[in-house]
Amino acid sequence: MTIKAVVFDIGNVLIEWQPERFFDSVIGADRRRAMFEAVDLHGMNDKVDMGHHFTDTIYATAEEYPDWRSEIRMWHDRWIEMASPVIDHSVRLMGALQAKGMPVFSLTNFGIQSYDFAATHYPFLRQFDRDFISGHMAVIKPDPTIYQMLEEASGLSGGDLIFADDRADNIAAAEVRGWHTHLFEEPQGWADRLVAEGLLTKDEAA
Repeated sequence: MTIKAVVFDIGNVLIEWQPERFFDSVIGADRRRAMFEAVDLHGMNDKVDMGHHFTDTIYATAEEYPDWRSEIRMWHDRWIEMASPVIDHSVRLMGALQAKGMPVFSLTNFGIQSYDFAATHYPFLRQFDRDFISGHMAVIKPDPTIYQMLEEASGLSGGDLIFADDRADNIAAAEVRGWHTHLFEEPQGWADRLVAEGLLTKDEAA
């Protein structure tokens, strides 16, 4: 089937998302490891990505762990430092596809308020042809429901879609539905795949 839309994950595809790296730089690797062992911070973040309120969820978690209160609050107060930098080549690929008339969708585990905040720093987040943001959908990847919801809303499915994500479990869930997929490791590999699929020329994918 002909590809009719390109689907981008955001974290670690368009914007680097490395909370551990951020905390290593701020509190040191040893203290960061102790905190991540004591507090399920990724579970906390999953709640935000499911649609729970960004500030309320993180601040409530901070109150549950007073020994780590100030550090946990950084997940909110210094969030944009964790969600950085932009992966510029990937953003260029997004624009190049759209310039050729290829629709580009997001499919991202992202909170409602945190996405709105991120978009004030990264304007390209408002430039997708269709947004599929988990916080608004109340379901996160790799739950099959989120892929089904994208299909139903867009009218596309299976080989109509090609999807780039940095997590193998998210890719596997898309493959079950027959989507073309690309496990994202670095932007040049994604660029090469888009060229191989005939969606961009080498010059357009540079």
